[in-house]
Amino acid sequence: MTTVRMTLDPKGHASLTAGRIDRQRVDATTEDDIARQHMADETAATQDAARFARRVRERLGLSQAQFSQQVGVSLDTIRNWEQGKRSPTGAAKALLTILDRAPETALMALHKR
Repeated sequence: MTTVRMTLDPKGHASLTAGRIDRQRVDATTEDDIARQHMADETAATQDAARFARRVRERLGLSQAQFSQQVGVSLDTIRNWEQGKRSPTGAAKALLTILDRAPETALMALHKR
């Protein structure tokens, strides 16, 4: 792989501006605007987590009940993850990632309890 280094001169090209923000828009942003955007971001992240949890389970070909038994998590928790009511965090998120990347190994390790 070749590394190419470039230097950009903002004065040398008319389409380049100094800075990347619209200062008027930033100055006009209210705390309510920030709170609304934060909630929208949180909602999107929760939905992404729900889709990820569902995708992992479906790739394993398991029902929610079977999946909950296989991974040792309550059925209600699985349902809450997939419905976007809660998001897996910490160890649960790590477990889902491992199940996604190495499902056979993960399930084999879980069954050696």
